[in-house]
Amino acid sequence: MASNQPIRVGLIGFGFVSKTFHVPLLKATEGYKITAVSSSRPADVSAMIAGVDVVADPNALATHPDIDLVVIASPNETHAPLAEAAMRAGRNVVVDKPFTITVAEARHLAAVAKEKKVLLSVFQNRRWDSDFLTVQDAIRRDLVGRIVLFESRIDRYRPEVRERWREIPGPGAGLLYDLGPHLIDQTLLLFGIPDSVQSTLATQRRGGKTDDFFQLVLRYGQMVATLGAGSLVSGGSARFAVHGDRASVVKHKPDIQEDQLRAGMLPGAPDWGADPDDALLYEGATADTRVLKAARGDQRGYYVALREALLRRAANPVPPEQAATVMTIIEAGLRSEKEGRRVVPDITEEERAAWVR
Repeated sequence: MASNQPIRVGLIGFGFVSKTFHVPLLKATEGYKITAVSSSRPADVSAMIAGVDVVADPNALATHPDIDLVVIASPNETHAPLAEAAMRAGRNVVVDKPFTITVAEARHLAAVAKEKKVLLSVFQNRRWDSDFLTVQDAIRRDLVGRIVLFESRIDRYRPEVRERWREIPGPGAGLLYDLGPHLIDQTLLLFGIPDSVQSTLATQRRGGKTDDFFQLVLRYGQMVATLGAGSLVSGGSARFAVHGDRASVVKHKPDIQEDQLRAGMLPGAPDWGADPDDALLYEGATADTRVLKAARGDQRGYYVALREALLRRAANPVPPEQAATVMTIIEAGLRSEKEGRRVVPDITEEERAAWVR
């Protein structure tokens, strides 16, 4: 692709994720032009993106001749077949999380990307969230000392069970597949691949049909990382807590970009990504408390990094081997819940190497 021409984007799926995240972020990032969308609701598409070609058949969009990049934001079980069709047609591909339903699918897609010499990436936008960036900076600065406990949660109060594919039993449904990829990916970025995984999944809401609570315990030697999400947690809980032998860092409230996007704020607006909730550092020996200014989030960072990778000026921000590792942790968690024990994740050498940068 030439750097003086926009990257032509075809978007598959026009539901909540596309309208809330992909479209605003792509439109606000220099170097992209959405030229085609696959949707059964052309009026909705035209109302948001003027002059775009609307294609009913997602497979036709995946192999569209006038597209450089296919972004897949359709139901989870369609990710693998659509991504493979697009890559075999010579298109670069972004897949929303979860990357695939199974590890086998993820590894197969990584192999196809190499065979066809195309870029395959996974949309892990929450690497650019203010809460994560704040905690990541505190860890890099060694503010807490030797870390013994890392806690990461996304808790909400959503008692109503909705009739949508994420909450209907089937491949890739449930909260572990929905929010787990974000929490796992961030933890792997901070600490690498764990020694073992232990999990608890539950369906806690009345009328629930899929898991709406999960907790993963990742072991790194004597360090413990607990990742979780619940749907009946009124008032929420701390988004992150990092405890070490010198101090603790707690970040209470989550990044606000999703709320801003839902409210119609455009990425790049003056208050875009500005987090009013600073983290707190608690000194272990003195119990003194000091404020750690929250970083500014900007999920456009994913598409900026992807653009540079497509133009061969930088590495793929989220390569398929990293995304396959996330799926391996999820599968280990499912196996742990079934068997009631710790499970050692089966990670390939290529996947391990993908986290060493």
